[in-house]
Amino acid sequence: MPYDTPLNSLGLPKPVAETRVVVAMSGGVDSSVVAAELAAEGYDVVGVTLQLYDHGAALAKKGACCAGRDIHDARRVAEEMGFPHYVLDYESHFRDSVIDEFADAYLAGATPVPCIRCNERVKFRDLLETAKDLGADCMATGHYIQRKMGPLGAELHRAADPVRDQSYFLFSTTREQLEYLRFPLGHLKTKAETRSLAARHGLSVADKPDSQDICFVPDGNYAAVIEKLRPGAADPGEIVDLQGQVLGTHRGVIHYTIGQRKGLGIGGLADPLYVVRLDPDARRVIVGPKTALATRVVPIREINWLGDAPFTSQPEWDLEVKLRSTRPPAPAIIRPLSETEAEVELLTPEEGISPGQACVFYAPDSSRVFGGGWIWKGR
Repeated sequence: MPYDTPLNSLGLPKPVAETRVVVAMSGGVDSSVVAAELAAEGYDVVGVTLQLYDHGAALAKKGACCAGRDIHDARRVAEEMGFPHYVLDYESHFRDSVIDEFADAYLAGATPVPCIRCNERVKFRDLLETAKDLGADCMATGHYIQRKMGPLGAELHRAADPVRDQSYFLFSTTREQLEYLRFPLGHLKTKAETRSLAARHGLSVADKPDSQDICFVPDGNYAAVIEKLRPGAADPGEIVDLQGQVLGTHRGVIHYTIGQRKGLGIGGLADPLYVVRLDPDARRVIVGPKTALATRVVPIREINWLGDAPFTSQPEWDLEVKLRSTRPPAPAIIRPLSETEAEVELLTPEEGISPGQACVFYAPDSSRVFGGGWIWKGR
């Protein structure tokens, strides 16, 4: 290949027709538009959909990704646009890599984010390797995030649409993976643009609603899933205040999350109380005033660092962090303890921070994402 071959729209020095792209297709409008757009441009598109759990049961669940209906929709889009489509059975691997950890984390009193683990361990690791085995030059997804080229290679950036930005769920994407991945929707300003593209291609999923729930959690009922996976997990116990005084009983620690106020069943008190800590070993839910929820220092580990300089090259980093997907980034000081552990000091304390959630790093003056880590209980 001559060195002066111009880059195509995916940033590769190959003619479009000779560039193979594996598109991860969930059956939703976003990934369908990605596949349709690339096929229309003339790329050698191969659609791949993952069967992540028993889609006989999934057929009864509306609003979930990767269910039987979604596999059908992905296949139909491939037929409409004229490119091959494959369904890969990842059910066993998905359970081992994502669902089991989700259940165990809840039992340990944490608040896990399984969508991040799915991206990290299934889609951007195993499926990415499958794409390479298929001879693909890159893999494209329908995620709302941007990949930009910097002086040292591919960088991760927030989506142009802050409402659709999915950087919180993709912080663990590695540099090596970024070199291979493409996110064609990240520059779009609104979801309406995506649906307009779907309509332009005549896709059958153009008006399909977005999925809202975690794919294997029907109607957001986490406790029901945990009870099914781990029988006996919902054993009752005591609700106590910060001094250990028993205020009532609960129906299982898995039914409660840090920061919860409603549904505690301990009415009649002068001031409202919130769940401030969970002790699954003692089967206790600890409650206290709202002020007890405020956290300033957060320990994190399993850090994926995407900065240009090594993470430990300086004693602290002045960045912004997001501790929940629904909250905006806030100023913080990040102090490395090792290449994979750090202490995060929030300039303004936040409430409801729980082990098991992600802490994602952002540049304070640009759209760049610097990676992140997982919140834990500390030593």
